[in-house]
Amino acid sequence: MIWILEMKTVYKMKRVILIILMVSGSMFTVFGQDQADMVDAGARSKLEAARIAMITERLNLTPEQAEKFWPIYNQYAQERRSLQQEALKARQGWDMNNLTEEQSQQLVQIQMKFKQDKVNLESKYANMLTQVISAKQLVALRKAEDDFRAMILRRLEQRRQQQLQRQQMLNERERRLQQGNN
Repeated sequence: MIWILEMKTVYKMKRVILIILMVSGSMFTVFGQDQADMVDAGARSKLEAARIAMITERLNLTPEQAEKFWPIYNQYAQERRSLQQEALKARQGWDMNNLTEEQSQQLVQIQMKFKQDKVNLESKYANMLTQVISAKQLVALRKAEDDFRAMILRRLEQRRQQQLQRQQMLNERERRLQQGNN
């Protein structure tokens, strides 16, 4: 399991599960892709469910709040992803080691526009979200997002280390087998 919930009461656990089911039911789509993509989709859906559970718990959302919060938050997340993809596309094809002065100026302008667009987006959705949740919950949302991102990065690093150790063990086993055959 990607994330273990630490709940204080059974009521909270039931409430979080109910909210996850409500939200995830509206979010999942059928993927008509090959099996590798389906595995990725499964991993993504588990990751998304863990993110939803963590945010719901950290914000202590009531079912009524969750019903209003998640559509707004999902729209915000989609627009944030689009903005990031737009910024990445704008920088594609540039050789960062050999930029001319003009290209460097263009890149600075692109970066500044991205930052301004990001601030505008966050401001817009902060106003919308504070109609549904308190300012305190909004602050807790940022912390929950940061904590979730950090947790995922830690898990990825742990997996990378485990894979490296497995590969080293396999290499050592292969080396011993070769020595035994000689």
